[in-house]
Amino acid sequence: MIKKIAICLCSFLLVFAICESLRAETVEESFKKAFPDADFDRIQPTEIKGVYEVIKGPEIIYFAPDPGYLIVGDMFTKEGMNLTERRKEALFAESAKQLPLDKAIKIGSGKHAVVEFTDPDCEFCRRASQSLSQRQDLTRYVFFFPLPMHKDAENKVKYIFCANDRVKAYQDAMRGKLDDQKYKKCSKPEAAELLEQHKQAGQKLHVSGTPFFVVDFKRTVKGADMEGIEEALKN
Repeated sequence: MIKKIAICLCSFLLVFAICESLRAETVEESFKKAFPDADFDRIQPTEIKGVYEVIKGPEIIYFAPDPGYLIVGDMFTKEGMNLTERRKEALFAESAKQLPLDKAIKIGSGKHAVVEFTDPDCEFCRRASQSLSQRQDLTRYVFFFPLPMHKDAENKVKYIFCANDRVKAYQDAMRGKLDDQKYKKCSKPEAAELLEQHKQAGQKLHVSGTPFFVVDFKRTVKGADMEGIEEALKN
């Protein structure tokens, strides 16, 4: 008797899993049929019955299979909370946890983790760096994402990678001590390779400007918004 119950239960779970799979496929098929030119990474349910989020990189739009509407814009609660923005932050944090942190420059050993994408010739990056350096409760993971308009930035990054003390070389760069360009340029292939890995890490998070921060793998902060970082560290 117990054996029969177990078999029936397994059969039920199998049928349930198949139905769930078909339902998900049906939503994707409906979306592709209604909007054949729209590209997406994945589609998944929202908290609202019958409404699905369509995710492409850091962007989210919404799809209602019945009646086949595409909804573009942010979703808010009646209290004014921006659910779309919170969801985007969660997606960023999810991606940030997959970053190769062992390739970053690690500074400090505090209880809070701050992933930092920076450019040594970015004035706002330098301001943020100086501010963060005053805190003792952070573990910083610094990735370099030099911007095209800063012609010497990549050379400075390679210099940092080739230094025996990378943290000190980073601090020197962010304090402007390399701006006279009298430092010894590094042409080691491994430095160029590491820089490329840092760029790819930024591209994975769709970083488009610096500085860019992910705080405690939960919240994102764009620009030298120190108040925003302080607020994120409280939550």
